[in-house]
Amino acid sequence: MTSGTRQPDLHTELLELARATAEEAALLVGAGRSTAADQVDTKSSPVDVVTAVDRASEALIVRRLTEARPGDGVLGEEGAARESTTGVRWVVDPIDGTVNFLYGLPAYAVSIAAEVDGRVEVGVVLNVGTGELFTAVRGQGAWLTAPGAAALQLQGSAPASLEQTLVATGFGYRVEQRRAQGAVVAQLLPEVRDIRRWGCASLDLCAAAAGRVDAYYELDLKPWDHAAGALVAAEAGLVVTGTAGRPFAEPMAVAVAPSVAQPLVELLERLHAPG
Repeated sequence: MTSGTRQPDLHTELLELARATAEEAALLVGAGRSTAADQVDTKSSPVDVVTAVDRASEALIVRRLTEARPGDGVLGEEGAARESTTGVRWVVDPIDGTVNFLYGLPAYAVSIAAEVDGRVEVGVVLNVGTGELFTAVRGQGAWLTAPGAAALQLQGSAPASLEQTLVATGFGYRVEQRRAQGAVVAQLLPEVRDIRRWGCASLDLCAAAAGRVDAYYELDLKPWDHAAGALVAAEAGLVVTGTAGRPFAEPMAVAVAPSVAQPLVELLERLHAPG
């Protein structure tokens, strides 16, 4: 564990490394989009896809991170797993939103988070399709840097009521899971302003942080889906929580504007109640 007097320097080091690595990976991903459909495999279901570009991006990210900090651990969506001897572990999604990437929809991202002693301290989410860069350091706020623009601090939104709340969500890959999630959305829709579904958890969390939606929820996310984006949302002032007294993403992930956090969480708990 790095001492408290050096912690800010460690955070700066981790942020700059994550940012530079994400930018390099984004160039690789962007260059591979036109041929992305040439080599596609499936994972948990026929709609859970992985491309050769996903694997190449993860290999590049892991190489850059471990060259710069050889003792750090890594957890990556496409299989990277390495124990840490420094207390730092990187949590990596080389392309979050692979289906969007395949279709050319501009909502797919490189997501890199740094955990220190088991807690996410730094998060970087770079939307390859738009060039928007979302960053956060614990205790230092969340920021958006768009191409050609100065960095903007993110502060979420403040809807006046649940019926004025724009909610983002996502669906799982298994047919039976999607059927159940669709039934929940059908009940949720009359209670809120509307629903948005972009297909990229890290960018959904960042959209909530930026006030582009007022809330986001999803079941059964993996650490690489949410590690960086959840820190961005929390540092933008959102309530980042689970339901039924459980931690965030175990199994429900919720990021919501404080003004409607209680009624939305209660509604989600009711809609997802067993039986």
